[in-house]
Amino acid sequence: MNRTIFLILLACGAVPLMAQKVIKVSVSNPSSEVRSDQPVIIQLNRFGQDFRSAVVTVGDKEIPCQLDDIDQDDTYDELCFLADLGKKEQKHYRVTLFNEGTPRNYPARVYAEMLLRNQQDKKLKKNQHNTFIESITARGDAAATYYIQHHHGVAFESELNGIRIYFDGRQTLDLYGKYQKRLELKETQFYTDAEQKQQGYGDDVLWVGQTFGLGAFRGWDGQQPTNIEPVRSRTQRIISYGPLRTIVEVVDRGWHPAGSSAPINMTLRYTQYAGHRDTDVDVLFNKDVSGYRFSTGLINVKDSKEFSDHKGLRACWGTDYPASDTLNWKRETVGLAICIPQKNIASEQPANKDNYAYVVKVAGSSMHYKVNYTSANETFGYHSADEWFNYLKAWKREVEQPIIVKQEE
Repeated sequence: MNRTIFLILLACGAVPLMAQKVIKVSVSNPSSEVRSDQPVIIQLNRFGQDFRSAVVTVGDKEIPCQLDDIDQDDTYDELCFLADLGKKEQKHYRVTLFNEGTPRNYPARVYAEMLLRNQQDKKLKKNQHNTFIESITARGDAAATYYIQHHHGVAFESELNGIRIYFDGRQTLDLYGKYQKRLELKETQFYTDAEQKQQGYGDDVLWVGQTFGLGAFRGWDGQQPTNIEPVRSRTQRIISYGPLRTIVEVVDRGWHPAGSSAPINMTLRYTQYAGHRDTDVDVLFNKDVSGYRFSTGLINVKDSKEFSDHKGLRACWGTDYPASDTLNWKRETVGLAICIPQKNIASEQPANKDNYAYVVKVAGSSMHYKVNYTSANETFGYHSADEWFNYLKAWKREVEQPIIVKQEE
């Protein structure tokens, strides 16, 4: 069958569409390590067209892809697919874009949700709230925003991890530990009941309090981290639900960091890719903030062992109760990590009882870093500090030696 006809039929179930753009993409693995689920991003907004559907093939095989509207203007800005590459391998992909149709459905490998609490509905269990939303904004002076949403904020996951972000001035990342590789938050809604626990579902594995948790971005007053307050308004929203990556954002408008003379607007964008236990964090400001200092880092889990390469990779391994109720909760062991570009590090602070902290600086109006974690409950993960720290060294090498993507239009 002619390839063009094949792609058109494939894209729309035998409804004839005309391909508007074909892009040839070569993806190379420069490493001597096997790479799986490597994100390949194609910027679409530079073409000046309103693409509505797409097909990606490698050879004659279709692979899942995803179209995302990052700026929420109802036009897709990016196409994403995931590449699996052997050692030093190069693969060639064909991206066909259409101005008609709708995105194809592929099996979900990530999940995201926001839920209002159903406190008045006695028929619902605590983990069966059903008022789904995808964006919420609270005034900066609103009281107790932490309690507005079920599981206290937006939650997202890959097969390997699960994270929620508190909807208050802390904006902390709290963690869900799994036993098996699968999506679970739709069923447990971050609060696993007794029956689900017997079935092998995971649960909350970290107490965070006022700490960074897993890499929360905060202010810095010259001596210690500060929460993201006061603000004029605070928003959480889901940009993309998947199936290959979920993107969520936290938007703080009119934030007055310590010592600032004028307010700034900040967007924290969290991207979770399928097959990944690490999470990408993009920090975006509406103006140049080179003169400001901020902070991030990791909670100092009780009696945790610390690792740092003093070049932006910092981690810990420790055990503590994830809740104050020590009768109904067991002690949980976790490994946490953060990886920050050296150019963004103003100083690496000594550990204290709460945090392993960095003071960070931003060159211009944006910065990027990654966070990562494991639960010792995992049948597929890491079960000692040495295992965890050795994995992280390899992880950083992968971060610093990304795949090479070349496009031919």
